[in-house]
Amino acid sequence: MPLSIYKSSTSLYERSAPPGHIHLGVVKEILPTLIAFGIDPAPLVWKVGLDLHIFEEDSNVIPHATLGRLLTLCVAQTNCPHFGLLVGQRANIHSLGLIGRLMRHCATVGDALRALAENLVIQNRGAVPSFSVQDGTALFTFSVYQPAVESIDHITDGAIALTVNALRTLSGARWNPSDVLLPRRPPRDLTPYYNHFRVPIRFNQETASISLPERDLAQPIEGADPIIHAVLLERIHGARMSLNSNIPDDIRRLLRIRFADKDCSANGVAKILALHRRTLARRLTDSGLSYRTISNEVRFEIARQLLEDTKMSLGEISAALGYSEASVFSRAFRRWAGCSPGAWRAANRKMHKPLSEMLQL
Repeated sequence: MPLSIYKSSTSLYERSAPPGHIHLGVVKEILPTLIAFGIDPAPLVWKVGLDLHIFEEDSNVIPHATLGRLLTLCVAQTNCPHFGLLVGQRANIHSLGLIGRLMRHCATVGDALRALAENLVIQNRGAVPSFSVQDGTALFTFSVYQPAVESIDHITDGAIALTVNALRTLSGARWNPSDVLLPRRPPRDLTPYYNHFRVPIRFNQETASISLPERDLAQPIEGADPIIHAVLLERIHGARMSLNSNIPDDIRRLLRIRFADKDCSANGVAKILALHRRTLARRLTDSGLSYRTISNEVRFEIARQLLEDTKMSLGEISAALGYSEASVFSRAFRRWAGCSPGAWRAANRKMHKPLSEMLQL
């Protein structure tokens, strides 16, 4: 039976997505991308437990894990190693619904990027963005944090492609980022990436990121209306108020972008969540989890993604996860996986199964 679909009764995704789910705004572009290859989307959509009718409304949501499974099938069917990039290319700032409209009416490009990073949570509860400025460079990063999600490389390709499209809407069609970083091995043909981003791409990176000069953030957005901006902010505040509180999900989001260089202790996370350490522990106990369990789970997910999708060394992966030495990471990975990181990487290199095998019931 198809998965049950959560529907929003309001327009532009004003009701927030449940934990682990994503609104269909950008995801809808999977269907025309398949059709452009001459492929009927229906069998693939049905295979992952969905119905084509859910794609009729942007306000519908699906599990993030289902999105990953669908993309895996699409890549196998099309034999296209940059399928996620093509999906993101088709999307635009309007695909971001209420958040896209807010970005369009921010005073500056920098305000728009901050709005995206701060509010994407109402539409995507499977990935977390971050935005920072340091030493004259601005960095927008997108990271998947939900466990056991397939095709993270294609999800991040699509997200970064969409973000560049949104920035070109705000900054002008000729705008280009300074740098694009992707957490995946480079495909044999880099042309589609160069054609879209128009700058050299740095593959085998820890996260999916866009960098741009800090001076670009000050660019005014033509046609921005402060009155409309205020109204949209109020509506987004209402959507954020409807977020279902989920402490394990909140912790996963925080840890996904904090391991390398910030305080990831339970005390540090409790402070960010404005909770007493004992209150955090009690709520986790009520959920049947511990802070250590969630922390190890997130580390394991990141480690598996980087081992499978990139050629990063064990030392680089260890540093990305906040370990002092690669040997400490290796011992932890053995506890989680029952084998060394090198053995796991050798056994799980990304290979696409034949479509007939993936579609068999």
